[in-house]
Amino acid sequence: MVQGTASNAGKSVLVAGFCRILMQDGYDVAPFKAQNMSLNSFVTHDGLEMGRAQVVQAQAARLPPDVRMNPVLLKPNSDVGSQIIVQGTVVGNMNVSQYVKYKQEAGRIACRCYDSLAAEHDVILLEGAGSPGEVNLKQHDIVNMTMARYAHAPVLLVGDIDRGGVYASFVGTMEVLDEWERKLIRGFLVNRFRGDSRLLTDAHFYVKEHTGVDVIGTIPYLKNLGIPEEDSVSFKSGYLQQEKSASQIIEIVLISLPHISNLNDIEPFFAEPDVYLKIVDNAGDIGEPDAIILPGSKNVFADRAFLVESGIASVIVKNAQRGCEIVGICGGYQLLGKRISDPASIESDNQTIPCLDLLEIETTLAKEKTRVKKSGIHTESNLAVEGYEIHHGLSDTPLIPVFTFADGSSCGSSHPHKNVWGAYLHGLFDADLFRRYWIDSLRTRKGYSALAKVVAPYDLEAAFDRLADAIRESVDMKAIYRIIEKHDT
Repeated sequence: MVQGTASNAGKSVLVAGFCRILMQDGYDVAPFKAQNMSLNSFVTHDGLEMGRAQVVQAQAARLPPDVRMNPVLLKPNSDVGSQIIVQGTVVGNMNVSQYVKYKQEAGRIACRCYDSLAAEHDVILLEGAGSPGEVNLKQHDIVNMTMARYAHAPVLLVGDIDRGGVYASFVGTMEVLDEWERKLIRGFLVNRFRGDSRLLTDAHFYVKEHTGVDVIGTIPYLKNLGIPEEDSVSFKSGYLQQEKSASQIIEIVLISLPHISNLNDIEPFFAEPDVYLKIVDNAGDIGEPDAIILPGSKNVFADRAFLVESGIASVIVKNAQRGCEIVGICGGYQLLGKRISDPASIESDNQTIPCLDLLEIETTLAKEKTRVKKSGIHTESNLAVEGYEIHHGLSDTPLIPVFTFADGSSCGSSHPHKNVWGAYLHGLFDADLFRRYWIDSLRTRKGYSALAKVVAPYDLEAAFDRLADAIRESVDMKAIYRIIEKHDT
């Protein structure tokens, strides 16, 4: 099991890397995280919802995503509450105290899912959440040491040295753990190191003297891996921010909503050499880009208020009027319309709010959530797209749909002038040909020549192999396999 000294220590990416390594070495390995808190979710082939991080880990292991890999998903929709998704379906919205009461049942479900997965695979690679040292959460833990004990799983503890204080975090975490928890820790991993790892030798000796546990790997700071991020922590911290590096570039602004969800929709753009993607949460930073993307939102009512109060809404409207391309995805699509109503009080107290009025659509939030995978074509270019929809909104519009699907359905709408459009389809820019078509349309509008070919394939397979290579070079894999083999016996 991989646990961390804190959130965003790099657990999810490392689990994906270890999944790929074990798969390469002939093991039938599957990922598992009992409980995930994330606004980045995915719809499986059987129409169930799970955390995106475990989807990526399953892909690294070359397995189809399975909700048993993430039986409990919490999607925060306020500072004190979340939508609770169990085994792929919505149980309801709960505040913290309500969920604590429900947690015992959630833990039982997680254990059943683990048992079912473990019966089908050689190795289950578990991921923890946050830190096992969070003493305020230990009493009702279902994802860290409690799950490790249930699975009889040895634990690797990951710390982020780029933040500072990593060795104090290792020692301090061990100090607040109970004795049975300390016995489960079999190694430390120093993550995101910049420099010569030989300089850390004395620190590693110090940690061993104070904890009795070895540091078995120092993983370098790996940037631009091309692997989807788990959630918005790295995104909002600036970890994904780009710098302008080429001539004749297309500038795309992504609005960083407070309740942003499914940010992986824009990740394929990071590898495009002629695209500068700027992440903005301040009206004054938007400028006059070639395109603005309004991403998905877990709470369109709160995010609409943010857009208005921050002045971003008026800047988006002004950019649309000058011909800038405005794109809305899922919640962002709803926000481009005339109004959103919430008669079932999904995100508000039965409110109806006016939106940006850039598209002739009206949205009603329905009690039942739509969860479905889709494949089809972009109606204007006839290029193939595929992805998934996860939303409560039902949008009515007289406008021409942006996408038509193989099952006869359609999605999205476009302004008659073509510079404002949106859709519910997550993953629409993953398709290399469609993504290049769209970038080239922005290039020609700006007076640049179209590149007319895919120059940056969105290839997760190659990214997983690069990650696996980096981990093999920096982690004592013999020690990892000794831990696995000792556990098996």
